[in-house]
Amino acid sequence: MTPETLSMRTRDGVRLDADVWRPATPGPHPVLLMRQPYGRRIASTVVFAHPAWYAAQNYIVVIQDVRGSGTSEGDFLAYDREAEDGADAIAWAAALPGADGQVAMYGFSYQGAAQLLALSQQPPALRAISPAMASWDLYAEKARDKDAFLLAGNAYWAAQVAAIQARRAGDAAAYAELAASGPEMFAGPLPAAPALLDRHKALHHYELWRDAPAGDTYWTRASAAAAIGAARPEIPTLWVGGWFDYHLDGTLAGFAALSQGHAENWLVIGPWPHLAWSPQGAGTDFGPAALSDIDAMQVALFDHVLKGHDAPGWMAEGRVRIFDLGLRVWRCFHDVPRPALRPLYLAGDGRAAVREGELANAPPAQPVWEHVTHDPWRPVPALGLHHTSPAWCDRAAVDARFDVACFTTEPLAAPLDLIGVPELVLDLAANAPSFDVSATLCLVTPEGCSFALSQAHAVVTRPGVLRLKLRALCITLQPGQRLRLSLAGACFPAYPVNPGTGTDPRAATGAEALPITLALRCGGPSPSHLLLPVM
Repeated sequence: MTPETLSMRTRDGVRLDADVWRPATPGPHPVLLMRQPYGRRIASTVVFAHPAWYAAQNYIVVIQDVRGSGTSEGDFLAYDREAEDGADAIAWAAALPGADGQVAMYGFSYQGAAQLLALSQQPPALRAISPAMASWDLYAEKARDKDAFLLAGNAYWAAQVAAIQARRAGDAAAYAELAASGPEMFAGPLPAAPALLDRHKALHHYELWRDAPAGDTYWTRASAAAAIGAARPEIPTLWVGGWFDYHLDGTLAGFAALSQGHAENWLVIGPWPHLAWSPQGAGTDFGPAALSDIDAMQVALFDHVLKGHDAPGWMAEGRVRIFDLGLRVWRCFHDVPRPALRPLYLAGDGRAAVREGELANAPPAQPVWEHVTHDPWRPVPALGLHHTSPAWCDRAAVDARFDVACFTTEPLAAPLDLIGVPELVLDLAANAPSFDVSATLCLVTPEGCSFALSQAHAVVTRPGVLRLKLRALCITLQPGQRLRLSLAGACFPAYPVNPGTGTDPRAATGAEALPITLALRCGGPSPSHLLLPVM
């Protein structure tokens, strides 16, 4: 099966090119539309079946190069014109020869956000969407994390975008340099201003994402949450996420927003990182149940909405389908569980960075200050979850560092069922006007291996009580296993090193960074504690 290449014009006259795959059976047929910046031949096949498979399910499949990508005309700025261009593309696709006037959209990551931005225009032909691993609030989830700049993730993606644009421009030397980028790019005088990206600044958005404040009009145009606003259009939607995906918060927030008062929203969260939705994709084998069947679920949704077929069985099992990382099975609920939060209190003898403290059911009888010193010469590295590959990896060696304070439970006597968003309350001080705190919640096996389950990071500018929400999780811990909370002053290069001088970490040089001692009070009037979502 070979696609035909067709073109359209946007409302401002820019030509957009697309590959169109047609079914073998006579029409008319509904259209499945995907819009992406990576070159339409890829068609999200890193996670989905090929467009030919979708066409064989009796759909016209349209894979379009967004503005300024592939062979389409125009200039590319990430997410900036996807609302209007997406609405124009939907109207064009609905009127293609052989189409029945109905359009659904699918795609993951950028292609997922492109669906949501197009939805903000409420195009009449759009009948269903399936955004997978997509951002919702672009500024709060992708550019920042609790006001901490996401250094590595943003720099690496900017380098990828720039490399694609260099290839499009025929600049082989620039492409080769950008394609070879790695952690060495952060070794310059200004780690958050890599020289590599500065040399090719015309090809990417990095400086905009690093420097534009939350109120910048760019974020209003480029963020689905801002573009959709209070409209909350009612459209059947299948949301797909992964426990190790860096868009997990966006998937959950988008589902929460669009499912309010609208039952035809479904959520699937698998044991997957951003790429490779397989049992082994995260770095361990989560069993045969972990193999993605999202292709079939999407087609079943589209068949139900666009063709009037009976609702598939998985819809009746519950709107929320999430994978338990401990039991390694799927669990179904009518809505996202929100169990009561159970406290575990941080306790120690002042040596938690050396000999490990405790996570206890009651606060210490007497207050104790725990101290951990961050050395910018050797910052604590990012490891696991959405920050590195593999996502599921043993971080016991990081926990054992003397610049990481650890607090661990006793071995569990019974299973512990955790579903939801853990929270952390810390009574903190430091010998610096500004400092970072990085918290990682880990599963510790009887053999002593430590695997990250959830994480939070914050830039702190005043001492006192800090409350953090960690990443959502779903795991049933088994007897003999333990929970550990690890605290450090850095998580590099996921976030830039805080210099401890009051200078914004985005603008700090490596040379000005100072050692910082964090002081954590256990016990006392505001005891530091972890809040667990226990079913």
